Amino acid sequence: MTDKDQFETIDDGLLVRAPAKINLSLLIAGKRPDGFHELETIMAKVNWYDEILIQQGRNAGIELICNGPEWAPEGEENLVHKAAKLFMDTCGKWADIKITLTKNIPAGSGLGSASSDAAATLMGLNKYSDLQLPNSALAKLAAQLGSDVAFFLDGPLAFCTGKGEKIEKLDENFNFLARLFLPDVSASTKKGYANYKHNPDLYEKLHTQINDLLSKNRVDLVTKMCANMLEMSCFSLHKELADLKAKIESSVSRPLCLSGSGSAMFYIIDNGDIEKGRANQNILEKQTGCKSVIVNNNKW
Repeated sequence: MTDKDQFETIDDGLLVRAPAKINLSLLIAGKRPDGFHELETIMAKVNWYDEILIQQGRNAGIELICNGPEWAPEGEENLVHKAAKLFMDTCGKWADIKITLTKNIPAGSGLGSASSDAAATLMGLNKYSDLQLPNSALAKLAAQLGSDVAFFLDGPLAFCTGKGEKIEKLDENFNFLARLFLPDVSASTKKGYANYKHNPDLYEKLHTQINDLLSKNRVDLVTKMCANMLEMSCFSLHKELADLKAKIESSVSRPLCLSGSGSAMFYIIDNGDIEKGRANQNILEKQTGCKSVIVNNNKW
């Protein structure tokens, strides 16, 4: 994967890139009175993107076209459409808009692509319409679309709490290279949380360790912990993922981390050794039968 700019002008349109994310850690403090779970997670953007092209429309209202190798819902069910409608309703500046979503990042993978698409739509329409709304205004809209959406408005590395919508940007320049494994499994975030059984002792242990490392700016050591408290829930729903994880770990001789509620898993490639990573990629894919991609941390 190569680094690209977030915005690019193409003819009369604006292309916005929407990066995937990985969870370097994901803790659950417990269940809240509103039924949601209280999270503590470190999220990092990576340089693998969906693309959103915004152009003047020829039809009334919002026209959404979905392209690309991966599936995305059409029409009003798509978060891109919801984000565009919310933006225009709130700003009172309706226009005939054509939005083309090129979907490269698989849904149900724990990589946050739908949330990233929504954030990219908000930022793109703000730029395309030249309204120049501040990030704080976009964040209020993001909160209405989903818990992870606000993270993608800034970044590239943040400590997120609450439902995931409370963002504390981490200024550490944590450069990494990672291999993402992409099983042919769509994991439901809703089912993953519904199936989750809380372990308060594990939470306290991981919370103490991670906060101590964050106080020392050692995100690199947090990553080595592979702390994701949703892993057991995900694997109990999808035993094939647990089997795949064990198979990959025996091949690479290092722990594999689950991103979000799954199904994607990753490990950090030591010393940013991209050539070694690429050399092993085909071998690993043949051994595991699982597609993989190599990504860097995103720069924005």
